This record gives sequence, structure tokens and C-alpha cells, in this order.
Amino acid sequence: MKKDRHPESRPVCFVDVSSGREFLTISTIKCRETKEIGGVVHGVVPCDVTADSHPAYTGIRRFVGTAGRVEKFQKRFSRRRG
Repeated sequence: MKKDRHPESRPVCFVDVSSGREFLTISTIKCRETKEIGGVVHGVVPCDVTADSHPAYTGIRRFVGTAGRVEKFQKRFSRRRG
């Protein structure tokens, strides 16, 4: 097998921004921020939606500010008649 063919995997901590829950795993993602957990240095990746906060798993809907997006789209891309 050729050397340096596969990306290096490292311990990573995915953090749910809304709940603060941490998910420890191994990934090839490169992280700027690190955190020591149990004597092991993990890269920290903030996530907006995880299994801990996704509406399909929690049954709770979150309001996302999309007011005006449809109108803005229609105004920008509507065909002018006349």
C-alpha cells in the first residue's frame, strides 16, 4: 500500500450549538480549536443541528427566520409582463 494515500484520522468532538451536548468520534476533518477530554486531545467542531436537536428526533419544531425570502426570490426572478 502506498504511503500518504489516505487522510489521517484523529479524535474529534462534535458540539451541538443549541444543546451543548458533545459527540466523540474519529474523523479526518481538520479543526482549529482543540479540547482535552479524558487525557486525549480532540478537535472541536461546532454543529447547528445534530441528532440531539433535529426536529425529526426531538419532535420539537424550531422557528427559522425565513420571512421575506420567498417574496425576495419572486421579486428578483419574476417575469415582467407587458
